[in-house]
Amino acid sequence: MGGFLKSSIAKKVAMALSGLFLVLFLLQHFTINFTSVFSEDLFNELSHFMGTNFLVQSILQPVLIFGVIFHFVMGFVLEAKNRGARNVKYVKYNGGANSSWMSRNMIYSGLVVLAFLVLHFYDFWVPELVHKYVESHPEDASRYYGELVAKFQDPIRVAAYCLSFVFLSLHLLHGFSSSFQSMGWNNKYAKGVRGLTVAYAIIIPLGFIFIALFHYINNL
Repeated sequence: MGGFLKSSIAKKVAMALSGLFLVLFLLQHFTINFTSVFSEDLFNELSHFMGTNFLVQSILQPVLIFGVIFHFVMGFVLEAKNRGARNVKYVKYNGGANSSWMSRNMIYSGLVVLAFLVLHFYDFWVPELVHKYVESHPEDASRYYGELVAKFQDPIRVAAYCLSFVFLSLHLLHGFSSSFQSMGWNNKYAKGVRGLTVAYAIIIPLGFIFIALFHYINNL
């Protein structure tokens, strides 16, 4: 058992599970953000709940942060291991012949996504902590929509946001489906699951891009 936990297979399974967890969070995050397009009140209500609920703030949020860190650290570990395996002098490695462009460049798309997450935390999570725990402002359940719209008035930030989600889409196009393969999901439903992962990898990032552009254009 100890040998399995140290093996590449175990690391890939752990990577896959953390990735699937982050995919679920991304869907939840998108669902809440998308309400800002058609209902200011609903977006404020959902955001206030997420920002004040004890379970979300004290349990789910730390788990999410751990999941993000774990996923990216594990990605770097596996990438280093794979690069080491390729550096065998008597074997000519032809990545283009054995894998897709997205597969070979997961580390780079992942780095762009990681940079975006740092910016996202800086833009939203850090100000939220300052608002609640440093400046100790009273609860205001109607502030979230205005804060979101204000972030999308800077064209440079909007452009960076959109570009980041293009790279996230590329990352998901390979990573989401490969997560199921890493866990041994290879049966009659595999083709259908693959189609769903491709649809998710395209639709959800495009949805986030639409939200950013909607608020930017709508408030010019």
